[in-house]
Amino acid sequence: MSLRVLGIDPGLTRCGVGIVDVDARRRGRLVHVDVLRTPPDLAIERRLLAIGEGIAALLDEHRPDRVALERVFAQHNVRSVMGVAQISGVAMHESARRGLAVALHTPSEVKAAVTGYGSADKAQVASMVARILGLTEAPRPADAADALAIALCNAWGGGGASVVSAEGGTPAQRAWRAAEKSAGARRLAP
Repeated sequence: MSLRVLGIDPGLTRCGVGIVDVDARRRGRLVHVDVLRTPPDLAIERRLLAIGEGIAALLDEHRPDRVALERVFAQHNVRSVMGVAQISGVAMHESARRGLAVALHTPSEVKAAVTGYGSADKAQVASMVARILGLTEAPRPADAADALAIALCNAWGGGGASVVSAEGGTPAQRAWRAAEKSAGARRLAP
């Protein structure tokens, strides 16, 4: 019996999508990898629609057991963050429509799961993804390798912030939940 996970590296111009099957012995097998692309000059609603349709088609064709997304982090480029957040919302919507829970993983959590080092660079992640999946070369572009790394992280027990109990998860997940709770408490205080 294996677990099928769709990993998504959300992006408005390039959205990496990768599907892996992982067996009980943690061996991974590549099912599908791609990068969904939209041109920057296309209206935002059309870009969201195009990527949403691509994600929907993958969900329907490959029927994953779970979906995992890279958690959106604040960056210096607000425009980039907005696009990532919008695509994340579209992916969550399409997953929820099919009754699938979505797990969110931090970049350092994914890097640590795949390489053993939370500050690994993109080349190290891509190299390990290729090695884990028995590929002759690393998936390109980096968005594709990142999506596969997200899927592997989730399949190996990184349930993600939305599907693990408050006590469970990795240290990074527990720290993230603590920070979210603290921020929520400050917003609710008079």
